[in-house]
Amino acid sequence: MKFNFSRYRMMLDENNISVLYSGPIWPGGIDGMAEMLQQRLNYDDLPLSASQSVFSIFVEQMNNMLMYSAEKDLVESLEGKKTETSKGLFILGIYNKTYFIYTENLVANSNIEILKNRIDFLNTLDKAELRKYYKERVKSENENPESKGAGLGLIEIARRSKTGIEYDFIPYGEGLSLFSMHVTI
Repeated sequence: MKFNFSRYRMMLDENNISVLYSGPIWPGGIDGMAEMLQQRLNYDDLPLSASQSVFSIFVEQMNNMLMYSAEKDLVESLEGKKTETSKGLFILGIYNKTYFIYTENLVANSNIEILKNRIDFLNTLDKAELRKYYKERVKSENENPESKGAGLGLIEIARRSKTGIEYDFIPYGEGLSLFSMHVTI
């Protein structure tokens, strides 16, 4: 059986998808993907502010998937070192000179209400309010050494998004849901 790559390439082109990754996520893997994305953004010759926004949102979304995905594996390298990985999907696309980033990963149903409340709250703030709220959260994080980030990643995504954060939760079973997030820049 011959594999038809051109069919998939055409599908990606028709949907304006430039970068697509689905699979395990680990810190070193994010670094490699970040380097590839930076090269892609350089190739697209974006204004610096747009490039920085796309890159920043990518980093925040990948780190959110790494930290909070409910789908984890322990992988052993050839050297015998064990690394915890998370699983997720990342898509970067361009439509009418507007970039979009879409991510998916599994989350525990017990986290859904917290995520909904945070995102819904952030979506009510304008750019000035988001900037002020971000500074407040940075200060509160610095005062609490136990903090895991005080939700700064979502705030940064909302600050750089053109239209707010779109999201959805689809029941997956076994106490899990598929969490998707869509952001335009």
